[in-house]
Amino acid sequence: MSNVLVTGGAGYIGSHACKALKAAGYTPVTFDNLVTGWRDAVKFGPFEEGDLLDRARLDAVFAKYQPIAVMHFAALSQVGESMAEPGKYWRNNVSGSLNLIEAAVDADCLNFVFSSTCATYGDQDNVVLDETSVQQPINAYGASKRAIEDILRDFEASHGLSHVIFRYFNVAGADPEAEVGEYHQPETHLIPLMLDAIDGKRDALTIFGTDYDTPDGTCIRDYVHVCDLVDAHVLGLKWLMDGKESRVFNLGTGAGFSVREVIDHSRDVTNREVPFQIGDRRAGDCTRLVSGSTRAVQELGWKPEKSSLKQMITDAWRWHQTGHYDA
Repeated sequence: MSNVLVTGGAGYIGSHACKALKAAGYTPVTFDNLVTGWRDAVKFGPFEEGDLLDRARLDAVFAKYQPIAVMHFAALSQVGESMAEPGKYWRNNVSGSLNLIEAAVDADCLNFVFSSTCATYGDQDNVVLDETSVQQPINAYGASKRAIEDILRDFEASHGLSHVIFRYFNVAGADPEAEVGEYHQPETHLIPLMLDAIDGKRDALTIFGTDYDTPDGTCIRDYVHVCDLVDAHVLGLKWLMDGKESRVFNLGTGAGFSVREVIDHSRDVTNREVPFQIGDRRAGDCTRLVSGSTRAVQELGWKPEKSSLKQMITDAWRWHQTGHYDA
């Protein structure tokens, strides 16, 4: 089998990507420092513990496995934290990615799939964002991801590093077989926070702001099932292996749901009420973020078949009830 180096493979999206890669005939090699990832999530290929800031460790892993490609998920990703501690995000996300890119080039591993974000677009309300939309991030998280995109383009020009960049929206759901799932410490994502509140693991879900310019006053986001998302990454890898040009793809469904709509759907899935309280807006939160994903559908042949809100909450609820990784 062909090895693919998966940075952040012990995390939420990375672990699902490893399962998808194995199913597609690749051997995923997880590289993770376990700061936000979980050793128990590494189930589908070899594990190498290490930090992206450690160039010698990266070189050793490239030499050992000689991967045909890199799939890069490892990053700090909390918007609020990035606004309070921007240096942490520039150091970890950008410097670490630069180390990884240079190590890949030196190892002649010239296929690179990058996990970017819709946060590079910033706050562009009432606009369906496509890949040509202007990038104007409003926090250090989004800015760091945009910088990495620029680095990839520079290394393509100088060293022939082919890449696919995925800018995606709110990722939700879990592996339908509940082998891996979403588990963050601390948790910041809406659906697992909501399920914790339903299950009594926290007193209440906090809705951050009810005065946005939306039909019900709460933020609107475009949710995509994590399994659909990682399927796109496998398609992106195949795109590169077929010798096609570097490309940027948005990943979302093109449909947005408000926080209150997510809560309403959860009642249908769990048959339980969601205890919630109203809080102030959070700095850096946009009113409405919705993707235009026609390029991914038309060019990659991507089909987000699991990304109904009901399916995402159902799979997340199944994972939530099976237990979590051991700390």
